[in-house]
Amino acid sequence: AATAPRIPPTRLALHHFDASYSLQLKGLWPSVRAGLLCEQKYGALLNSFAAVDHVTQELELLGATDFVSEAHREGAAAEEAGRGESRSPEGSGEGRTAVQAETLTRAEVSPLLRASVSSNIKCYTFPRGDIARFRPARPDALGLLDYYLMDAASILPVLALNVQPSDLVLDLCAAPGGKTLALLQSGGCGHLAANDVSISRTKRLHQILHSYVPKEIRETVSVTSHDGRDWEQLEGSTFHKVLVDVPCTTDRHSVTEEDNNIFHKRRTKERQMLPMLQLQLLMAGILATRPGGEVVYSTCSLSPLQNEHVIE
Repeated sequence: AATAPRIPPTRLALHHFDASYSLQLKGLWPSVRAGLLCEQKYGALLNSFAAVDHVTQELELLGATDFVSEAHREGAAAEEAGRGESRSPEGSGEGRTAVQAETLTRAEVSPLLRASVSSNIKCYTFPRGDIARFRPARPDALGLLDYYLMDAASILPVLALNVQPSDLVLDLCAAPGGKTLALLQSGGCGHLAANDVSISRTKRLHQILHSYVPKEIRETVSVTSHDGRDWEQLEGSTFHKVLVDVPCTTDRHSVTEEDNNIFHKRRTKERQMLPMLQLQLLMAGILATRPGGEVVYSTCSLSPLQNEHVIE
């Protein structure tokens, strides 16, 4: 009997993305595809609880820049330039140049970046095209590590949440802990509830908190391992801000890593049920939020089924 060749899950994922994302992104897909397949570039989330003045100097000497404050400055400048264009007859309508259009686009997103100014969040990245790696994190005199390496884009949901002083905050799907740590770096959490259904992943979250956060700040964090879909039954209508960073196809992982790949044939049903799980988690996050509060929903996927359709 002939045996059908085994197709690796990474190839299945790429085939699936080629079929769906090429229709969604059209001409942009080839460059996005190349980005997914390239080696991941990490950002260094500076630990404001550690003694890091010398680390800032070290990173800047290497050519890295804090993309949060840099993007804010560019956004503010673009906003000012946009106002100038709006006062100028030549800058309107069909005659707008590509540079002017890009300037206005940056101005439109600047409110998201402005939130970071009061948040203390600093995340260093190397310039585009620079594939240098950051050294491993080192402890300061008190034993706190100086920065946390993570995908820099993972900072964006935290900036969007725009935590204010004394906010009660829920990170519904918190592990392994990068966004939880970024929320604490904002300096605004009155209390942070960090939850993840996986007990093994919450152990990793505890390790990160102990490695990066002093004891007096850790005491403002409660770590739990509940099913996030049931959160309303635990603490409904409680939080000012809720982050719902849901399990997803994690597109980069799906096309580069065979281990724990959701495109494995044994996980087909699990993958097909993801949008329903995501919807249930988002609903639980909304119901956990007090009236007038805010919810940010985020994924590591480009899939409209896991993003726009869940929101709709």
